[in-house]
Amino acid sequence: MNRRVVITGLGVCAPNGVGLKDFTQALLDGKSGIRHQPILEKLGFGCQVAGEPLVKDNLIDHYFTPLERRGLNATGIVYGVIAGMDAWEDAGLVKNTTSEPTWDRGILFGTGILGVDKFREAIHLIDEGNVRRLGSTSVIQTMASGISAYLGGQLGCGNQVTTNSAACTTGTEGILMAYERIVQGKAEIMLTGSCSDSGPYVWGGFDAMRILPRGYNDNPCEASRPMSASASGFVPGSGAGALVLESLERAQKRGARIYAEVLGGEVNSGGQLGEGSMTAPNSMAVQRCIKNAVFNAGIATADVDVINGHLTATSKDAFEIENWSQALNRIGAEFPYINSFKGTVGHCLAAAGSIECVGALLQFKHHVVFKNVNCDDLHPTITEIVAAHKIPRETLDYSPKIMAKASFGFGDVNACVIFKAYSG
Repeated sequence: MNRRVVITGLGVCAPNGVGLKDFTQALLDGKSGIRHQPILEKLGFGCQVAGEPLVKDNLIDHYFTPLERRGLNATGIVYGVIAGMDAWEDAGLVKNTTSEPTWDRGILFGTGILGVDKFREAIHLIDEGNVRRLGSTSVIQTMASGISAYLGGQLGCGNQVTTNSAACTTGTEGILMAYERIVQGKAEIMLTGSCSDSGPYVWGGFDAMRILPRGYNDNPCEASRPMSASASGFVPGSGAGALVLESLERAQKRGARIYAEVLGGEVNSGGQLGEGSMTAPNSMAVQRCIKNAVFNAGIATADVDVINGHLTATSKDAFEIENWSQALNRIGAEFPYINSFKGTVGHCLAAAGSIECVGALLQFKHHVVFKNVNCDDLHPTITEIVAAHKIPRETLDYSPKIMAKASFGFGDVNACVIFKAYSG
């Protein structure tokens, strides 16, 4: 089937803004959500900064009943429900309050690890012989599919309700999985996105790997430096992003506002062969992923005018730029505009792809290319490939036509999605 798929709703719970309004303004201004975390200092972390959404209790009360809040100790579920419910409302959709599920609406919401704090709490209770004190929600808060189950129940969806997990690629992969389900005629509306827990038990492993910056504990806003010569590692983050994907026919029928069209994309793996490994991408696979995404979208490489990269603020940023250049066969001033939001939100792990896709799509709505921050000292290898003005340090007035968004994750896995400005 040759069904067109559009995006009709967005929601976000990010370190630099909870809700579309605050998140948009933060991206326009280059406002950082990366802060010093006293708990990381107390625990002796080398990197004591991170990006964590600031979610007030009275906001949580808007999304969870008092009964649902009882014993709730899973930040990823909180972030995911906020983003997911906001996206549903933003699309002009309402909860199903009938006695029959909406069979053509589904949920595909990913995560990497969920309910870490709840799981730790459960371990202590069990070890102390207090298993009866676990409560009735410990299972749903610690199972990976807890987030999709929460959302599916709140919205009454009767189509596929499931969770995907592909490390940092999770959110972008989920968009393509939801897109394919609609293209195949198996659903009309899919809520997709991803979330990640916050806290030392999530971020500790990365600190132990010594891949986080350690020289910015007193200056957190400058710690995440994508494409910079002085980049010294990614800053861990958390949160959630959510998107409502819908068949064009259904969206038009109900008069929905449309952010953009999804043209297609590609998901693949480098097999951890050659230069690829558990933590490093195989350039052959990355380039193939981008090329196939362009082909599957039915466009030419010259059509891409904006890229939102993965670009984590590590030594691999220059390799990523080289891969984009090779895949698109473009260099210098012919290279598309490119940005990374990790300078202001950090690397939100499993939530990264979805949060960044929300940000990328907002560029269509506001006719801009959001600025990059902390990269006034561009990496010299990058400037040999890309003209400096194609890496905007100030938000540009610009109307993107075709945008490519890619994510590359641990396990040598890749995903690239192509968005198009909707013109009817």
